[in-house]
Amino acid sequence: MNKLFVYWDILVTKVVHSLGKWNFNDISEKINSPHLSVRGQVLFYKRLAMMLLSGMSLKLALEMMATEGSNRHLKRIVQGLLLDVTAGLSLAAALAKYPKVFSGFSVNLIMIGEQSGTLASNLNYVSIELRKKYDLRNQIIGALVYPAIIIVATFAITIFLIVYIFPKIVPIFSGLKVALPLSTRILMALSDFLLQYGLLVLAGMFFLIIVLLYVSKRPAARKMIAFVVLQLPIFGKITKYYNLAHITRTLGLLLKVDIPIVSALAIINSSTSNVIYKAVLWSVEREVSTGKSLATELEKTPKLFPLVLVQMVKAGEVSGHMSDTLTYVSEMYESDIRDWTRNLTTMIEPVLMLVMGLMVGFIAISIITPIYGITQNIHP
Repeated sequence: MNKLFVYWDILVTKVVHSLGKWNFNDISEKINSPHLSVRGQVLFYKRLAMMLLSGMSLKLALEMMATEGSNRHLKRIVQGLLLDVTAGLSLAAALAKYPKVFSGFSVNLIMIGEQSGTLASNLNYVSIELRKKYDLRNQIIGALVYPAIIIVATFAITIFLIVYIFPKIVPIFSGLKVALPLSTRILMALSDFLLQYGLLVLAGMFFLIIVLLYVSKRPAARKMIAFVVLQLPIFGKITKYYNLAHITRTLGLLLKVDIPIVSALAIINSSTSNVIYKAVLWSVEREVSTGKSLATELEKTPKLFPLVLVQMVKAGEVSGHMSDTLTYVSEMYESDIRDWTRNLTTMIEPVLMLVMGLMVGFIAISIITPIYGITQNIHP
């Protein structure tokens, strides 16, 4: 136990030393800076579009939104937008002051709407697209919640049995001086280890999580993580389809409002979170800006952009209906994602149940087998 406290003291000292290097002013600024969920953005765009469609001026609409509602972050943002619009800035320029809230996709679409006189329609477009993205992401997360609960519950039950229940039975086995099965001896060794070094293991896991979170922000680590995720059997395909649906739908909508394809690719690149797709899109944007075909550039990375997508893009370039073609492709990928997530629980549940049964069964056998052997050797 003395070693445990020494290790813990060293760990705490290092953590405190690391915290001393942090700039808490920056942390406080990030905490207090306004932020808005995707759902909040959808409501903002949709409500503003409805007000403008009813004939209300932009300034009056922002004034009404600034005085109503219970979301304090939204009220702060709308109040800032109202001040900027009153000072003579366009809505797009005012939104651009909040890059962590409003994406480049939304700002550019609204800027086009202001220039072409279709601001209300473009606001409605933005709300619809964000809503679809929000629903798609929630569907994927919802499909992963059940497996996560099963995994956490399995490990919690296993640790409880090993640390709390099993040590109460060990004295019985030790007092009888009988040969114990291998599974029981393994469980006894694991139980002793967790009882002696459990806090150290917990502290090590906590420290490891902090290190992984820190390392995951590095570009090389993010690229490696994105590559590994794309190679996974089920989750890799879902991740791939999610990125393809986002890219095709956003590009189709941007082209629909007459944004040049090079500018549209730049906007998509800035709004894509997967670093592997970002790198490829940056290369595609550079080549397309020199006059090359989009389909030809996508064809160079068949593992990221399937053949069916390339063929559809080629058809859109030839027919001149690229926007409609990309929208159709995005709906196809979104449908595939819905099917995969709907069946994800059905596919994973048997595996999880098997693993859970093996872990709990191993503990049960380790306890029951020696008890059964002892009772067999008891004679009247």
